[in-house]
Amino acid sequence: MAKKASSFSALGGLVFSTDAGRHCPDCSNPIDACTCKQTLIPEGDGIARVRRESKGRGGKTVTTITGVPLPLEQLKDLASTLKRRCGTGGALKDGVIEIQGDHVELLLGELVKQGFKAKKSGG
Repeated sequence: MAKKASSFSALGGLVFSTDAGRHCPDCSNPIDACTCKQTLIPEGDGIARVRRESKGRGGKTVTTITGVPLPLEQLKDLASTLKRRCGTGGALKDGVIEIQGDHVELLLGELVKQGFKAKKSGG
């Protein structure tokens, strides 16, 4: 039977720390300062899909854009530009740009103008 360690120094160093929170398994940095996820381009076919949604939103209409082949920082800039173009609010959640209101045609034109392949999705 193995003998238990009697002190922290016998354990061989730091075992657990809540100082920085969770760490990225790839780059070993804290999740907030992760460098590998910011430069990672999401997988997909490279086509931005624009659709109008209202389910689960209390009847409010939201236009969502998925599949944009950009890293996180550039995706934030694109979301900001599109929100400004529509004159409404919105959010960026898990790589999906959400714009308040029904702006499918306007966003399709804006994405094509910026050089993305875009198509209308979901009817």
